[in-house]
Amino acid sequence: MASQLGTPVAQPPTDGITRVRWSRAERLLTTSWDQTVRMYDRTGTPQSAIKLEAPLLDGCLQDDTTAFVGQLDGGVSRIDLNTRQVVHTGSHSDGVKCTEWLETKGLLATASWDCSLCYWDPRASAHSPAVLRVMLPGKAYSLTATNTHIIAATSGRHVHIYNLNRLDVLEQPPRESSLKYQTRCVAAFSGSPNFALGSVEGRVAMEVLDPSPAAQERKFAFKCHRRTEEGVDVVFPVNAIAHHPGYGTFATGGGDGVANIWDGNNKKRLFQVLC
Repeated sequence: MASQLGTPVAQPPTDGITRVRWSRAERLLTTSWDQTVRMYDRTGTPQSAIKLEAPLLDGCLQDDTTAFVGQLDGGVSRIDLNTRQVVHTGSHSDGVKCTEWLETKGLLATASWDCSLCYWDPRASAHSPAVLRVMLPGKAYSLTATNTHIIAATSGRHVHIYNLNRLDVLEQPPRESSLKYQTRCVAAFSGSPNFALGSVEGRVAMEVLDPSPAAQERKFAFKCHRRTEEGVDVVFPVNAIAHHPGYGTFATGGGDGVANIWDGNNKKRLFQVLC
């Protein structure tokens, strides 16, 4: 199992990990409740570690040397991973749960527990107001973006879809997750008409961007991250979903400490790895 997972990184985070992201140069970014953003090379060797003033709820990369982080205290910071310089980009009135770099727009998107989705221009001076602030129907739990769309999942099982050409207007009427319980994560698949929702009840829903009735008939949901303990079915939340752009497969990570690899087109699990 360990060989399938790869090599553990040296000097890992000392508290819960809130995000991992690969850069184009195959460097690994991590954020954590230990208030530290870290970068590793592909062998797991630490490249940099910068501690901020509050726990980090999310992080994303503008490029191989520049990261953005969302903080529990509502702060949004831009970090030069080479010089270790930290620049305050903006702030929310509550924890910043989600960050996404929109490369085609040159903007940073952040979504918060204050029920807002904000867009920031990193070229602006420190403490500049957001370029745009959009109110969401609930606390932001997850955010995902492609080259054409950005999708926000909030409390109350709400899902809002925006086109990057009109960030201030919903592209289609607000949706409600087809899953019964709270959304844990959302992941859009670049180049695909689908996106995935994961929930606290150990289920994943494969949704379709096209709102037409014919297209909506193609969506489906399935159970995962469950096991039987002493005759009882124990359910774990789906904490993360990641899509492979080359093979079209995707992975789910659950609270059971298992990573599952799926073939969505054929609706089957390829294999699983115990973390």
